[in-house]
Amino acid sequence: MMTIRNSTFPFLPKDFIETKEGLIFAVVSYQPQDKKVGCFLRYIPDGQGWKKVDTEQANQLLEQSFPNYLYRSRKVDAQFHAVAITDIATHHQPEQRLQQLLQQTPNDDIERKLHKLLPILNQFGVSTETLGLTGSMLINQQKSTSDIDLVVYGRQAFQQARLATQQAITQGLIDELDINLMQDNFQRRDSELDFDEFAWHEQRKYNKAAIDNCKFDIGMVCLADEFEQDTATYQKLGPRTFKTMVKDDARAFDFPACYEIDDQETPQILSFTHTYVGQAQIGEVIEVSGMVERNTATGDCRLIVGSSREAKGEYIKVIKQ
Repeated sequence: MMTIRNSTFPFLPKDFIETKEGLIFAVVSYQPQDKKVGCFLRYIPDGQGWKKVDTEQANQLLEQSFPNYLYRSRKVDAQFHAVAITDIATHHQPEQRLQQLLQQTPNDDIERKLHKLLPILNQFGVSTETLGLTGSMLINQQKSTSDIDLVVYGRQAFQQARLATQQAITQGLIDELDINLMQDNFQRRDSELDFDEFAWHEQRKYNKAAIDNCKFDIGMVCLADEFEQDTATYQKLGPRTFKTMVKDDARAFDFPACYEIDDQETPQILSFTHTYVGQAQIGEVIEVSGMVERNTATGDCRLIVGSSREAKGEYIKVIKQ
């Protein structure tokens, strides 16, 4: 197996961490936050297993019962959740879960579809060693309506997986999202764009498709040498909406997605919401709405899209010529 984890801080985005109280958080940060793991509460214990919660429910529950997991980052002037390493009972790792499922007979329809999907991706040059499994399947909580959420480790492997998805669609081995799956995707994302705009952007990303009417998704996690440790402290200045041109899209599918743009005030856009990952390509003119942040040491500014998980009022959209 390739080494994807740092032994001193082995937590990566798209991992799940389970606390001693049985709360399950999705990791959202590559680096420690005051010696804690930056994350967001996604599942709470529910009789036989776990129940998924939205942002509002998660914040409410933590405020009422577990305020120690609420976290205000002074570094990025934002609120999310964080768990001390000593409070983690189980670290759910996507690559281990995928290997485990591949070595056993499928237990349900979704697992059968996963077993069918991977050889198709392998056929187009995707190595299973670069993949993991997150979302409900990571903790064995999938339902018949669940998606298959694949993680791809490394930028090069991710681009290969996108290309494989495109080629497999062309050859009719998997399908583009039909109108129902696209509508479902649109409703889950709660995007600021209208449905037609949303679907146009999604269709050209090749980071989602369907196998036997089950949606699957590929999300990228950087390898250790692919992201820079950002030690700066940022201060939020206020909202901004403007049009600009994309100068560099090399990190458009990263987490957070990063776009270099032709704008002096905020030459960089970072998007923390999955909706706007891979949203725009080099040379395209976009309209963008987000929150301006200033680096307190250098005074340099950048624009954040997704300053809250739902990113209300914040978006990136291509202005079609």
